[in-house]
Amino acid sequence: MNQDKNTYYVTTPIYYVNGEPHIGHVYSTLIADVMARYNRLLGKDTFFLTGTDEHATKVVDTAAEQGFTTQQWADKNADAFKATFNRLGMSNDDFIRTSEDRHKIKVTKYVKQLLDSGDVYLGEYEGWYDAGQEEYVPENKAKEYDFKSPVNGKPLVRKTEENYFFKLSKYQGELLKLLESGEVVNGYEFDVQPAARKNEIVARIKDGLHDVPMTRTGMTDWGITIPGDEEHTIYVWVDALFNYLSAVDTDERAKYWPADVHIMAKDILWFHAAIWPALMMALEKPLPKVVYAHSFFISEGQKMSKSLGNFIDLKKIDHYVDTFGLDALRWFLATKGPIGATDSDFSEARFIEAYNSDLANTFGNCGSRISNMIGKYFDGKCPEHGPHVPLSEEYNDIAEQCLGKYKAAMDSLHIEKAAGAALEIVRAIDNYIERTAPFKLAKDPEKMPEVGTILYNCTEALRVASVLLWPLIPNKVEVFWGRIGFADYGKALADNGIGKLDQWAMWGHLQPGTEIQKGDPLFMRYQVPRK
Repeated sequence: MNQDKNTYYVTTPIYYVNGEPHIGHVYSTLIADVMARYNRLLGKDTFFLTGTDEHATKVVDTAAEQGFTTQQWADKNADAFKATFNRLGMSNDDFIRTSEDRHKIKVTKYVKQLLDSGDVYLGEYEGWYDAGQEEYVPENKAKEYDFKSPVNGKPLVRKTEENYFFKLSKYQGELLKLLESGEVVNGYEFDVQPAARKNEIVARIKDGLHDVPMTRTGMTDWGITIPGDEEHTIYVWVDALFNYLSAVDTDERAKYWPADVHIMAKDILWFHAAIWPALMMALEKPLPKVVYAHSFFISEGQKMSKSLGNFIDLKKIDHYVDTFGLDALRWFLATKGPIGATDSDFSEARFIEAYNSDLANTFGNCGSRISNMIGKYFDGKCPEHGPHVPLSEEYNDIAEQCLGKYKAAMDSLHIEKAAGAALEIVRAIDNYIERTAPFKLAKDPEKMPEVGTILYNCTEALRVASVLLWPLIPNKVEVFWGRIGFADYGKALADNGIGKLDQWAMWGHLQPGTEIQKGDPLFMRYQVPRK
């Protein structure tokens, strides 16, 4: 097992190339991006992977319906995902496609190893098949859902076919012990979060794990065939899961395995929380440390649907970016999204409220307020930290306390709590200004040293807060850093991806005499247009 604690490996699911990206894809990727940026800020050697899942039967069918070859259709939509993530500033280190040779060669190697060990064997299966999900559904689950797909509601199909099976049942006891104990079992470490999702998986494993078919026949021109048997193509869900390993299974990247966290939506949890760790056990590989399954966005209180017209597609995403800015979209998704076990509403009113309350009225306004006073009273130069000002120590301590809360929250993917800890510093600055009233003290020339101390404290505290905010709103934070003489922070992160959170968040880095630029407001308050 990789014990190098200075690496961090985060993944998104790889997305079906059956259409363009939507809010669900953007959300999972944004959460992974925030976690990657946070770990880079910590100084960790970070690897962030996303990509596309291309070998599904439905991709072949849709390509034909659209008048494309399968490869053309996959290329078109994979390019759309790449372009979208690039436009939205995602900082992924790689974008893997399952149709690439680098992936297919590795999958063939892994399956050959499973065949040789006996963990994959040839047999015959009869059962209920969900064509939309390309998976067999256990009898009890088929009855529970009235023999319809739990995902799309279409009737399940009764099928009998020859398959290669994976011995999932072999790993039931070990998986259950891992999840229930929360401890290292036989050298393996693995967890599912949040707790509600883990409880679901534990209950399903206790119902009994059966060996699962992992191949299909009749479509060998699109996909990866079983080594030594060209009639059988590996099911897309096995092929896709292996992307997390195949992308880093090189001499240069081996240091990143095991993954620290796989981030995904709750609808694909079973594959990742049961089948995937079992495959890794069968290959005698370390398990991913955490599988994190977030919930869904709903829209204006209703389930998102194209037919209802409330679906958040690329056009609507671009509208929010054009209207409020990229960092505003990042902030809303990261702090108001369905990161836990409950779904979250994506509404324009909720977006505007978060934008105005957290960004325009808090971080943005605080920066403008301080820089305006420094410009007015000290000719735009950071003042000296002079004589003692009552309340100073009280507020200086807040920054250190919030750093601890911030790191604890981020480490457990409680991103909204982490954002709240950063904003707690900003709100404390506003409170400090109200209680010390530098704008009143400045009327007395003899009080100007005290005014300087107050404004130094404010600027330095806002600098600390900005460091904590960087993973969420990196673009505006880097503009702010440039205005207060700390552009080297952004340069360090851009050049080598390595930050120094603990060092940068220490009090006292701001130097008196530094030019403090005013500039335009970082976030302009948004007024809803009158109809």
